[in-house]
Amino acid sequence: MATTTTPGATAADAPPTTPRRSGRSLRKAARPILAAVVFIGLWQAICSGLKVPTYIVPSPLEVGRSLSENRSMLVSNTWPTAMESLLGFLAGNGVAILLAVLFVHWKPAEDALMPVAVFIRTIPIVAVAPVLVILLGTGYAPKIVIAALISFFPTLVNMVRGLSSVDKQAIELFRVLSASQAEIFWRLRVFASLPYLFSALKISATSCVIGAIVAEWIGAQKGLGFVIIQATYNFTTPLLYAAMIVASLMAVVFFGAIGLIERLVVTWNPEPAP
Repeated sequence: MATTTTPGATAADAPPTTPRRSGRSLRKAARPILAAVVFIGLWQAICSGLKVPTYIVPSPLEVGRSLSENRSMLVSNTWPTAMESLLGFLAGNGVAILLAVLFVHWKPAEDALMPVAVFIRTIPIVAVAPVLVILLGTGYAPKIVIAALISFFPTLVNMVRGLSSVDKQAIELFRVLSASQAEIFWRLRVFASLPYLFSALKISATSCVIGAIVAEWIGAQKGLGFVIIQATYNFTTPLLYAAMIVASLMAVVFFGAIGLIERLVVTWNPEPAP
């Protein structure tokens, strides 16, 4: 079958081929892997070359050995921290989104409550944790509240900004077309706020893990924070580093999940070219 060509079209006008895109994606994915390999190699070389004591800085090989030997213990303590982080993430961001909607539609509420939110955000988490342990006990509740508090403020600020970022002319057009407040909210404000929301959720996805671990330092009997404290007191530094790595991987998984959901939902916000 003969192929037809569009007059004036050139090879440069054609969209990039799939192999070219695949090559770009592979190169982009290889960069952080290469950086990690270089970092680990330098770490091992410094520890071996300078003969750094294990109780000060363990080598990557010693940390890897600790990960292997303590994998069942680390896994069993990962689930409580993951549950506390996830529940705190959902609670903190849910309340933040509801408050942002209230602030945008009722300015007196924003004037009254936003300073309170800023004040709460300025209180150090390590100072709030003991108070919550006294009030709520040593169970899951104080850890979830801490994770929620640390997730709350970024989402509140970004969601308010996103809901308020709608073009005034677009709102006027909707009103001319007799759109209700609900239609303006769902068809205009929500779409404008989603990029801001997902930017905040990415921050909260990693912060909630930090909040849960900090809360576990006080009055916990399980969790990665508890493992970190016990390893510190017992000078089992390889286990300390192993628990830190597991916590970091958990935060990376949360961050990646939010990024994947963003790619599926915010399809109208194209990524910048590399």
